[in-house]
Amino acid sequence: MFLAEPVTRIAVEVTFLRMDRRPGGARPALPAGVSVHRLLPRASVAEYRRLYDAVGQDYVWWLRRTLSDAQLDEVLGDPRISVHVARDAAGADLGFYELDRRHWPTINLAYFGLLPGAIGQGLGMALLRHAIGAAWNEGCAALTVNTCTADHPRALPNYDAAGFRRLRTVREEWPVPDRLGLPIPARLRI
Repeated sequence: MFLAEPVTRIAVEVTFLRMDRRPGGARPALPAGVSVHRLLPRASVAEYRRLYDAVGQDYVWWLRRTLSDAQLDEVLGDPRISVHVARDAAGADLGFYELDRRHWPTINLAYFGLLPGAIGQGLGMALLRHAIGAAWNEGCAALTVNTCTADHPRALPNYDAAGFRRLRTVREEWPVPDRLGLPIPARLRI
């Protein structure tokens, strides 16, 4: 007999965005003392889980949490995936982004976010523009990203302001496993 895993069903509006050329203008500087490091040769499973969980805890980031360590290790071991971490002068993590080149010459900004304590400190747009610059410096033909109504409310306006254009918005229903213990906002519950 098959026993279904207990889940909480949520509904989100997912907006898909694309950038077809490098944005003009000066890139905002990272705040004083902040630097961005590509995890080389790659992010470890433990380090990635720590970042993903800290950034995504309040935004129902669940998909990568459902992967086994072996499955996540396989994703992170793909040389077309890179993880970049913003850190303060003391070496504390502030946020991260993940670039996915598996559909080259398009690069997907697969994940982007700040740890809760870094939100509202003037880092978000600077880190986003850092990610955009990193992708375009590789010679990509386009950069894509998506966001949803479970994400931080500034996510979509920031992508718009950074030069992405909206392609489409679709309603999706997600079965978020209860075992993950994620806080699910009432506005998203079905």
